[in-house]
Amino acid sequence: MKRIPSIDVARGLVMVIMALDHVRDLLHIHAAQSPTDLATTTGVLFFTRWVTHLCAPSFVFLAGISAWLYLHGGGDRRFLLRRGLILIILEFTVVNFALFFDIHFRLFMFEVIAAIGAGMILLSFLSRLPSKTILVIAGVLMLGHDAIGFVPMPANKIVGFFGSLLFGPGAFPLPAGRLLVIAYPILPWLGIMLAGFSAGRVFLWPTRKRRRLFMRLGVAALAGFVLLRWSNWYGDPVHWAAGKNSVYTFLSFMNVTKYPPSLLFTLVTLGILMLVLAIAENARSSLLLVYGRVPLFYFIIHLYLIHALMVGIVLLQGYPFSQLDFSPLKFGRPPGAGISLGGVYLVWIAAVLALYPLCRWYGGYKAGHKEKQWLRYL
Repeated sequence: MKRIPSIDVARGLVMVIMALDHVRDLLHIHAAQSPTDLATTTGVLFFTRWVTHLCAPSFVFLAGISAWLYLHGGGDRRFLLRRGLILIILEFTVVNFALFFDIHFRLFMFEVIAAIGAGMILLSFLSRLPSKTILVIAGVLMLGHDAIGFVPMPANKIVGFFGSLLFGPGAFPLPAGRLLVIAYPILPWLGIMLAGFSAGRVFLWPTRKRRRLFMRLGVAALAGFVLLRWSNWYGDPVHWAAGKNSVYTFLSFMNVTKYPPSLLFTLVTLGILMLVLAIAENARSSLLLVYGRVPLFYFIIHLYLIHALMVGIVLLQGYPFSQLDFSPLKFGRPPGAGISLGGVYLVWIAAVLALYPLCRWYGGYKAGHKEKQWLRYL
């Protein structure tokens, strides 16, 4: 099917936002400090991190929409299976190296690319089910996942591994001193992908009708978030509480759980995405369209660019290369190195603008060489 601009605009927006989080993580001088720890954070630092919560659920939801549109256009389910496998392989090779620059690959992270890949593999089979059944499965996974948080993971290593892979984050030692970290368990993210898959048929509606639906869904999801969060009854393992002033009370209210995505996290992020999709129906931003049409290319290239910038800035600050530490979760940044939060924003803007010509070139190359089948996977 022909590409739908509103999907690419929404995807492009969250990709631009995503780069901010990675610049902060790699370059902020206080990156080791949790930006959502209310005991140490500031309002600006908190929302610098919080706004990027939109990215992962948006990617997963939009991937579900794209999968439905692909299959509706006569696509082969085996493509979803192959693409899912390729995404998992890319996660543990190209993406993991971009994150850590560790030639020894001492840490393997199962993150959003692998979660999308696993979701596509499962979707290649689940897509055969009736549409109402898929929607029910999505609802059960999103609404019921928080109840599983009260169930402890089994002590058995093998059972515990699969429990973590499906339900909640975990870390597992591998031979030769390596470590596997599951940050994005499959089932809660699968629920979001199936919700997106169920929403795919909406894009067959007239523009005005689906814009109205997305606006209503967005308002309803955000209203549900506020009411459920206010009750402190269900939907997130961490309750909100009054802070030292009204600002920190608000931060506590908004401080929802991403790992794994709680119901409240899902409601607020997808609620905002619905509003973005509604607004994007009337938007034709060429900048965001360029990024949104080449999501995987952008994702990989932006990680390498930002990490290379980090190494360059650290060296310019006077640290010798011998002090760069590329062991797990160190990224190469020595203690004390980095830039201010204001500098993070400047580097973020510069990096996003630098990626524009590359993404525009690749988008044109991909559109002009449809005979190259491998381009479909990137």
